[in-house]
Amino acid sequence: MSLNGNDLTELMEVWEELNLTTGDHDNLSHVEMLLCSGTVSHTVFLHILSVLYIFIFLVGFAANALVVWVNLHSDRNRYETHLYILNLAVADLCVVATLPVWVTSLLQGGHWPFGEVVCKLTHLVFSMNLFSSIFFLTCMSVDRYLSVSFFTDAPSSHRKKVVRRLICILVWLLALAASVPDTYFLQAVRSAHYNGTVCRPVYPSDNPRAWMVGVQLSFIVLGFAVPSPIIAIFYLLLAAVIPPSSDQECRISRRIILAYIVVFLVCWLPFHAILLLDTLSLLNLIPFSCQLENFLDVALHLTQCFSLVHCCINPVLYNFLNSNYRYDLMKAFIFKYSTKTGLARLIDGSHTSETEHSGVAIDNSVPM
Repeated sequence: MSLNGNDLTELMEVWEELNLTTGDHDNLSHVEMLLCSGTVSHTVFLHILSVLYIFIFLVGFAANALVVWVNLHSDRNRYETHLYILNLAVADLCVVATLPVWVTSLLQGGHWPFGEVVCKLTHLVFSMNLFSSIFFLTCMSVDRYLSVSFFTDAPSSHRKKVVRRLICILVWLLALAASVPDTYFLQAVRSAHYNGTVCRPVYPSDNPRAWMVGVQLSFIVLGFAVPSPIIAIFYLLLAAVIPPSSDQECRISRRIILAYIVVFLVCWLPFHAILLLDTLSLLNLIPFSCQLENFLDVALHLTQCFSLVHCCINPVLYNFLNSNYRYDLMKAFIFKYSTKTGLARLIDGSHTSETEHSGVAIDNSVPM
């Protein structure tokens, strides 16, 4: 997965390396490739993408940095999924932190001015944290259901904390392993069709098409096909264990749980659907045409950009809708230096009283 902004001429170079523009191929010829022209202005399209990425960077960086700061400066260990939320915020923060580098390339028409080391390193950080963000969302869905269904009366023991820490370590290792193949093939190469250097994968010459298909399928499987049903199933199970009553807090809890599922699918399904379509095209299961190639070129960039909106929505869903987090946020900013005045003790007492007398709070029915 890359944010490279190469136009159709650069795609021609990749397709030539995949041996799709030589010989008597039924669906593709070199002449047909040369006649393909984009329906969207390349320069305008890249500037639109740049504006969208800058917006995602500003919102996502501020929101996730705030979540990390509050979690590090408040006593959040009493909450079941505190560790997952903190790691999720760190992962999303690292993803959006790489966007200025990609935007710089986009604004230069796809030219990569940073060299091969930065090409590999930036992509590794981006891809690894993107995978880990999805994996942590999956872990949280499973953990929340198990906590509510099987461990409601069990305190947050030291053993459970150790297990969660080990799971977080395994998630980061799995994300690293999932990111290595695509990153390994990345190179900063001089384009034969483009006047400049680009950061793109260069697969082994013996069978480059198989490598490209394998990398794309691995991203589809690990990034969506496996996590999405797990997230949906366990959140639906979690919603089922919440008593269906007229209590307002219960209704809010069920709506938030549904929002978790809907947001994940809405953000990620379009990109993986287009990526699957591109993979089927590489496998010659879909006949090549200029219209298809132009559509995939635009759709892959747009849906990839849209998928990163998830980095901006995660802090809202998993933190700002949580009353305990809003309390910690208020305490961290307003009452951090007010212990001598007694205001911090006053807000602590008020929060404790509110928690003790509340009915079925969101954070009690769905541990955060």
